[in-house]
Amino acid sequence: MYKIKTLNSISPVIHNVLSANQYMISDAEPAPEGILVRSAAMHDMVMPESLLAIARAGAGVNNIPLDKCTDQGIVVFNTPGANANAVAELVMAGLLLSSRDISGGIAWAKELKGKEGVEKLVEKGKAQFVGPELKGKKLAVIGLGAIGAIVANIAAQGFGMEVAGYDPYISVAHAWALSRSVHRANTVEEAVKDADYITLHIPLLAENKGMLNANFFAGLKDGVRIMNFSRAELANFDDVKAGIASGKIACYVTDFPTDALLNEKGIVCLPHLGASTPESEDRCAEMAAEEIRDYLEKGIIRNSVNMPEINLGMPEGSRVEVIHRNQPGVVSAISSLIGGRGINIQNMLNKSRGDIAVSVLEMCQAPDETLISALSKLQNVVRVRVIEG
Repeated sequence: MYKIKTLNSISPVIHNVLSANQYMISDAEPAPEGILVRSAAMHDMVMPESLLAIARAGAGVNNIPLDKCTDQGIVVFNTPGANANAVAELVMAGLLLSSRDISGGIAWAKELKGKEGVEKLVEKGKAQFVGPELKGKKLAVIGLGAIGAIVANIAAQGFGMEVAGYDPYISVAHAWALSRSVHRANTVEEAVKDADYITLHIPLLAENKGMLNANFFAGLKDGVRIMNFSRAELANFDDVKAGIASGKIACYVTDFPTDALLNEKGIVCLPHLGASTPESEDRCAEMAAEEIRDYLEKGIIRNSVNMPEINLGMPEGSRVEVIHRNQPGVVSAISSLIGGRGINIQNMLNKSRGDIAVSVLEMCQAPDETLISALSKLQNVVRVRVIEG
């Protein structure tokens, strides 16, 4: 029986994946093998020795201490693409909000309550909220992953926009998913040149923090409209406000409100609604539960943010997983130790990711506790576990 701890309210669809006869799920489990989490902060949490995996029901993992988890041999998963449709739909709403002052018009219309001649007041005052149509305008999509690809396709095929996309790391699957009408730009500069609208769909990295700044804006046409549904920190808030004041930026729409941006003219702040749909929450929870299940039961690592991908079929013997530092001699030390016990290794898979590596061995006979203990004591070995078939 595997024990799973939930740190947030998780969609009940997880019970369709984690069967009651194999999994005990509780928000009070003191010694779990797996944790399912959404937004709960885990940086100050003491990780129990039993913990093997954490699955975040969402894409961002800022609430999880990745270095600590890696040092303890805890695999951390996220669910990329599970909320893609929900976010993409909201981005399309963001394009409309940036183009026509819909939110300002709604707020103004509410103020007409109780006034005489509302219909005439509406006709007289509506001109202050007009804005351009999207059809025929140029949209630059920075990042063509699961969300960016959907946005690009809807904008091109549904709204009739001229779309240029940039992503140096685009996957084959996402490339195939793009409409033929989406132009692939070779650089960010090429994508945003003469763009009427820009939308970001990229992860926050050290090298792109604050990329929406005065230098970036200087290369844009006047009156550009910018959507940021990726991360607040991609923008320099002072430079955004300066761009609004100068007319360089007509509107900035973000799903990440901050005190610096709230109630500022030309800035629309949404309350982090990107993935807030019941369908998205179900998909994220289901995907996270599948990742936990496949890892605990088979050793499969898919969509991990701190460990290499490990694709495995059904076991062909006793399966042992060794998480270790990616250092010379570790793999040979593991195989020598097993061979010295007269045990034949039938299959072996080794994958690395930066400073960490995972070796999965299938042996003709089940290892005893003495062998597992000896493997655990090898230099640079972080964690050893037997995966029961």
